Amino acid sequence: MIDQKELDDIDRQLINMVQLDFPLDSRPFRTLGEQIGVSEEAVISHLKKLTELGAIRRIGPIIDTRKIGGFSTLIAMRVPEHEIGKVAMQINGFDEVSHNYLRPGTYNLWFTVSARSKSRLLEILSEIKKTGYPFLDLPVERMFKIGVRFRV
Repeated sequence: MIDQKELDDIDRQLINMVQLDFPLDSRPFRTLGEQIGVSEEAVISHLKKLTELGAIRRIGPIIDTRKIGGFSTLIAMRVPEHEIGKVAMQINGFDEVSHNYLRPGTYNLWFTVSARSKSRLLEILSEIKKTGYPFLDLPVERMFKIGVRFRV
């Protein structure tokens, strides 16, 4: 948990802005700086700080794989604690894997696989099966999308 005292006004403004209003232009950090009255370099410096603090994990698009003809699924995997690091590295070796995280419970390693084709998705699942650890393949049946915006 980040201590709010570690964040200044610029940090707070940037966190609020980049969540849903990230500028789509060739110099987005300059544009953000212009909007809050600081330099492009200051924006980059603040965003690096926020990333190091863990307030921001990444800045990037969220693509609806299905709308571009791809396939995706959520995987819940049961991995012994002493093997988590090794298995997570294997899983992260696939470019198609995102959102790999630990959760408490029997199935403790959860991640999303998004592939360009059904055959590529099945190929990845086949490779994951070779780890020897059981997993649940949990494809989307119905999407419930919510918008979340944190104000700091």
